Amino acid sequence: MTIDQDVTAGTDLLSEMLVHFEVERLYFLEAALLDAHKYDEWIQLFTDDVHYFMPIRRTRSKRELDQEFTQPGEMAWFDDTKMILQGRVAKIATGTAWAEDPPSRTRHLITNIRVVGNRIDEDLVDELHVESNFHLYRTRLKSEEQSWIGSRQDVLRRVEGKL
Repeated sequence: MTIDQDVTAGTDLLSEMLVHFEVERLYFLEAALLDAHKYDEWIQLFTDDVHYFMPIRRTRSKRELDQEFTQPGEMAWFDDTKMILQGRVAKIATGTAWAEDPPSRTRHLITNIRVVGNRIDEDLVDELHVESNFHLYRTRLKSEEQSWIGSRQDVLRRVEGKL
């Protein structure tokens, strides 16, 4: 997919700030839903054609940095459609997901949010291309602690006027 225009080209600062604020609100809502274990509401944030992909990062030499992350079709932490995500959410809701009983305590921190481009296609589908960083802190049971830090690239689509 190509990005037809830079979101900052030809727009005034106020418009850019409003778009950025709208993206922040969506990301902060997503983080709050996940931290509150409201997975049924979280899954509704996605369109039916979502591709939820989390590649595996591999150590590569400077000459091979273009191969640092796995690509779709290769091994990945997640390579899910909405149907697979709904299945994951349904399993947690059954109470038989023993790996999450008792449930983890999490905090999702989203930072360095950058709208890097937008695209409006021939059907007037409005998409924003966004990059951000995250820190996920997880505690479980009495002393288990984990921390994940990374970046994400999202395509956010405006549906019925809302991201």
